[in-house]
Amino acid sequence: MNPLDFVQNSLTLLHFTDMGFSEILDIIILCVLIYYIMKWIRKTHAWSLLRGFVILVIVALVAYLFNLVTVIWLVQNAFAMGFVALVILFQPELRKALEQLGRGVGSLSDRKGQMVAASIDEITHAMVNMSASRTGVLICIERTVALTDISNTGITVDAVLTRQLLMNIFTVNTPLHDGAVIVRDNRVLSAACILPLTAESVDYELGTRHRAALGLSEVSDALVIIVSEETGSISAASGGKLTRHLTEQKLREVLGAELLEEGKKRKTVWKSKKA
Repeated sequence: MNPLDFVQNSLTLLHFTDMGFSEILDIIILCVLIYYIMKWIRKTHAWSLLRGFVILVIVALVAYLFNLVTVIWLVQNAFAMGFVALVILFQPELRKALEQLGRGVGSLSDRKGQMVAASIDEITHAMVNMSASRTGVLICIERTVALTDISNTGITVDAVLTRQLLMNIFTVNTPLHDGAVIVRDNRVLSAACILPLTAESVDYELGTRHRAALGLSEVSDALVIIVSEETGSISAASGGKLTRHLTEQKLREVLGAELLEEGKKRKTVWKSKKA
């Protein structure tokens, strides 16, 4: 039997060939709904309860398999009372989720844009202040490629991004100042992270921070902002390219082009400025 016949026979056995447009649409809507429910649950304290619920389901399956009458009775009563308890326990979260749904996708997109704009403002102010004091800085802004492996090399922070937090992290001789900060969705995910160094030859004036920034930008689409400890110069790395000696206005333009204009053609602000 050739591969095409095998696939066709398999689909026939599973009745996939009888599926119409409405059935396919039904499956897609169900999958999207489950995805967003799981995403919402992960942001609440329901995540730990969900794991407990899964364990309870496994216990129920084992009880039915071996006909454990007492355990089955306990599980049935637990399920009956559990649904009522969940509605009462998660009433605030359910109300918030329904409110967000009622506001629509457009307002969610607007809020995300506002969060990015706020992050740009906080990062710019922090970088300018630390540039003036010649404080060494390395900030990695996650985009579509997750930086989970990189963040796991540092110390978890998980706090709202503010200029005060960034300046406090990079204060010299504090526990977290040596290494990189990972930023995800307007939050500082972790600090004191270790980045991969670029294997390419770089200007002799550039130190380890710039080499690390280029290294990460080569293996991900992250935007990395650097402040030189020696000169106080602000630089940015993206796509394996480094832009140096950024002024406050230029830094805002770079952040805006990379974060607010994501998916569009990059603006001319990424033309390299020679030292």
